[in-house]
Amino acid sequence: MSHSLGIAIESLVAVLLILTIGYCMLLNSRLKRLKADEHSLKATIAELITATEIAERAIGGLKHTVRDVNENLGSQLASAAQLSEHLKKQLAEGDNVVRRLSKIAIAARPASAPEPAAATVSGAKAVAAAAQAFSDRRRSDGLAA
Repeated sequence: MSHSLGIAIESLVAVLLILTIGYCMLLNSRLKRLKADEHSLKATIAELITATEIAERAIGGLKHTVRDVNENLGSQLASAAQLSEHLKKQLAEGDNVVRRLSKIAIAARPASAPEPAAATVSGAKAVAAAAQAFSDRRRSDGLAA
């Protein structure tokens, strides 16, 4: 009996050893997959770090560009405001010149032929209307007279 008990114990140990070997093989394959996943994860992390560095440099470049554009735009807006003010003054001066010219044209009309008062008034109104139309046309075109 002791012999059969020894064989049963040896058989049980052999079965347990076989199960342990099988479990070790399973663990080995899982560890290999884990190592492969670790390598691919390290490669992904390295790519992510590289992409992050490139993005940070691009953001820095964009910030620099925005700063330059802001400075240029500010100076251009200031010069545009000055130009606008200068053009307003020129338009006002042009209007004054047109008014003076219309007054000169009215005063320089030959008074040799006596015209009826109604014709003189309508002629003066016609010249004034023409001068006003000229001034308005110049103003709408954006040109100074």
